[in-house]
Amino acid sequence: MDWNLNFISEEDFKKHVRATIMKYGEKLESYDLRRFNSNLIDPIKLIFDKSVYCTSWEEIVNNEIFRQRDKSNNNDIGYFHQNIFSYFNGCEVPQAGWDVIYKNPNGIQMPDGDIVHTLYVEMKNKHNTMNSASSAKTYIKMQGQILEDDDCACLLVEAIAKKSQNIKWTTKVDGKNVQHRLIRRVSMDQFYAILTGEENAFYKMCMVLPQTIKEVVNEESGVKVPHDTVIEDLRKVAVLYCEKDDELAMAMAVYMLGFSTYMGFNDTVQPELGTGKDEMLKRIYEYVERAPINR
Repeated sequence: MDWNLNFISEEDFKKHVRATIMKYGEKLESYDLRRFNSNLIDPIKLIFDKSVYCTSWEEIVNNEIFRQRDKSNNNDIGYFHQNIFSYFNGCEVPQAGWDVIYKNPNGIQMPDGDIVHTLYVEMKNKHNTMNSASSAKTYIKMQGQILEDDDCACLLVEAIAKKSQNIKWTTKVDGKNVQHRLIRRVSMDQFYAILTGEENAFYKMCMVLPQTIKEVVNEESGVKVPHDTVIEDLRKVAVLYCEKDDELAMAMAVYMLGFSTYMGFNDTVQPELGTGKDEMLKRIYEYVERAPINR
């Protein structure tokens, strides 16, 4: 494809996409029953969700696996949003302090007419991820920076903002509404525009991203495709309850993940699981690992 991003080279962009994918790391590892239940799932919720949304066991289990992976992937996407600026002219991504610092010796025009030469940036993935205490703390930090350096502005940049914007950030500190013309709330598209001078720079980046990700995944031998075995593992446990109908047998397999020691459930222990002193859940995992696949 033709490369039309003037603010980052194709080589650097692909390098950054590759680094982001590598950040996924262990989250690309396959899920078995032990890993699936490592933080203890809620069997009641899983069964409610399956019934209310009229999905199959395969679908509801795969959705839960996706949810678990997605929960830890947000930090990796934050890495993508923040560290791409290390390739932009005038930008620095410090190890601590600020997420991004941008310096322009020619001056940076602010919406209210001020011209500054440095921007100090805090980044958030979504507009609603800061509580009142965090907002106040960040605002006070920005106030302190402006008192220390009167030739700067401070930006709260949001990757997913409610709308495209570059506005004064109004928040509460000690119960009072505060704002300053050099402390601003900026959407990601507007931030790209400030840094590059191109109104559609963020849009252009988004247009080349899918193909670049595809190319990197195809090229990178270290990117593994997960093979999850959770549904097969649950079916192995369900076989132990074959006297029940198929639906309830699978429900029992799910229940045993969270309730194996609960009264009533511990009376349903099957001979195949053994009678050792180990915790019941551990015995279930060990049984799954040695039992043949049942389809």
